[in-house]
Amino acid sequence: MDAEETEEPTDPSERAAIALEEVTAHLPDGGERRPGQEAMARAVAEVIDGGGHLAVQAGTGTGKTLAYLVPALLAGQRTVIATATKALQDQLANSDLPFLAEHLADYIDEPVSFAVLKGRSNYVCLQRLAEVAEANVQQTLDGLAEHADDEHLAAIADWATETDTGDRAELPFEPSGSTWSAVSVGSHECPGRNRCPSGDGCFAELARDRAAQAQVIVTNLHLYGIDVATDGAILPAHDLAILDEAHAAEDILAAAIGAEVFGGRFRSLRRLAAGVLSRSSELDDLEDLAGRLDDALLTHVGKRLDPAEDPLIGPLLELADTRLESLQSALRAIPDDAKADAKARAQRVLLATDGLLGSIRTIRSPAVGDVIWVEGARNRPVLRMSPIDIAGVLQERLWPKRPVVLTSATLPPNLVGRLGLPEGEHRVEDVGSPFDFERQTLLYCAAHLPDPRDPGYRDAVHDELERLILVAGGRTLALFTSWSALDAAHAHLAERLPFTVLHQNDLPKPALIEAFAADETSCLFGTRGLFQGIDVPGPALSLVTIDRIPFPRPDDPLLSARREQLGEGAFGQIDIPMAATDLAQATGRLIRTATDIGVVAVLDRRLAKSHAYRQQLIAALPPMPRTVDPDEVGRFLRGLSGE
Repeated sequence: MDAEETEEPTDPSERAAIALEEVTAHLPDGGERRPGQEAMARAVAEVIDGGGHLAVQAGTGTGKTLAYLVPALLAGQRTVIATATKALQDQLANSDLPFLAEHLADYIDEPVSFAVLKGRSNYVCLQRLAEVAEANVQQTLDGLAEHADDEHLAAIADWATETDTGDRAELPFEPSGSTWSAVSVGSHECPGRNRCPSGDGCFAELARDRAAQAQVIVTNLHLYGIDVATDGAILPAHDLAILDEAHAAEDILAAAIGAEVFGGRFRSLRRLAAGVLSRSSELDDLEDLAGRLDDALLTHVGKRLDPAEDPLIGPLLELADTRLESLQSALRAIPDDAKADAKARAQRVLLATDGLLGSIRTIRSPAVGDVIWVEGARNRPVLRMSPIDIAGVLQERLWPKRPVVLTSATLPPNLVGRLGLPEGEHRVEDVGSPFDFERQTLLYCAAHLPDPRDPGYRDAVHDELERLILVAGGRTLALFTSWSALDAAHAHLAERLPFTVLHQNDLPKPALIEAFAADETSCLFGTRGLFQGIDVPGPALSLVTIDRIPFPRPDDPLLSARREQLGEGAFGQIDIPMAATDLAQATGRLIRTATDIGVVAVLDRRLAKSHAYRQQLIAALPPMPRTVDPDEVGRFLRGLSGE
């Protein structure tokens, strides 16, 4: 073979395009050429080579994961990919990266290595399992596994002896929040491997070990935000960051950069401390604080507050500060000649105490631009603090560190500004979608229904849903903007429809999607959690319905603070872009391949009738034919079901 024939291009962009074409030829669809995918791969390669940052909108069907993975792997970059959903993490780890490890081998010097790293609370904790088992034997479960399901606890214990990862997502059932919290810990509770009796087999630590050795680390945006906030203390050092599903980046990063305090943290600390300081006044103090804090926060759920000015919250946080200092003193007073096990357990409790004390002091001394509020319900209120604007933090701790690629099927038009990408150091691209939406889809707005604020709206939605689903022969993903709307529709229609009607809470998300896809005529009813991460090609998903335009809550505390900061015009800069992005994400569940055909039905007349914002919402959607005629959408759906 001539040297000329074997010479590889030196331009990273050209090399990425050639390699992408080669590897995609091995895809099951024969590797149909996608110009948008090639354009994105070239852009990513150029940013890796030349520096700066890239925000790229890649519509459904582009194949964006391969478009950024190929140039990253070719460059030999240590890469962190952060996503908003576990579904995309699973796709990367179980499909895309193994595929490239096999088919990109001829283009790279070292085999592709990758690992998934999730937040600590996603892994079952062996120490907590041991504590629950011991407490069960001694009949002292109160406070340790309150409201937990005994059968599920036993099943988790059996599963923990067989699983390689300890990842909750791999459970064959969905435990309740109370059950899972009994056998897992958050980062603020865990002392780490060296200070834990079960540290050697810790699933969370083993995941960190794998990540430390991998070239590509797949994680979530929340964990990446914590890494940014702690200036790199969480994730291994890396050369490139890819923030996928970046439409959700601002809110997730803001939450990660902030702090939180709630009664459960005091109860968890008490359980830890009870193994070191039995029958001490400090333990009673912690239990007392937990109850008093829950009671005080419940009156503020859904509201902003200033702890320093609140007659209950401010003094409680001050008291908590004092009592936690007393606990620290008691722990440090353990004699030096105490058994090694006792000293180790005391160190664990000290670490957890330091974490809680740090959160309390952060909230007691907020910086300018921080907002504090209470969220939660069902006796589980949480006091949260987040920066109103995260641009400054990212400008200091992210953008100067490494090239960053932000990508999503739908990027809000104001995302670059909201995240503070530096002027002159970023580029924005829209590589489109390969699908023929004019031929494959129909957008239907049920303009004849009452206004969503009308008392008769919900019943009208149920009737319209029943009509549409029957005509479609099932095959429906019905999305709702609230849990109450979801529950009401499911209760009304599950017995009336001649199809299986799945509820979002029936199964863990991977199993739920699998069940929906396997039964072609089934329906799946869900909330915003299913607006993304659902990939069901073919006739099993022929109809997507959305009950309302997904405007954010007007009383959301963090968004209210952002609106106040922006002043006049905030609705256009905050609410409309968020609603447009969520609507586009939900719409994107329908067409997943070039042969899919179906209907998106929005059951909110405002999409057709509002002159103030309908055009902005429609502009965020693919170029679909539109109708408000129930008969036309009926004919379209009957054609799909073969009638």
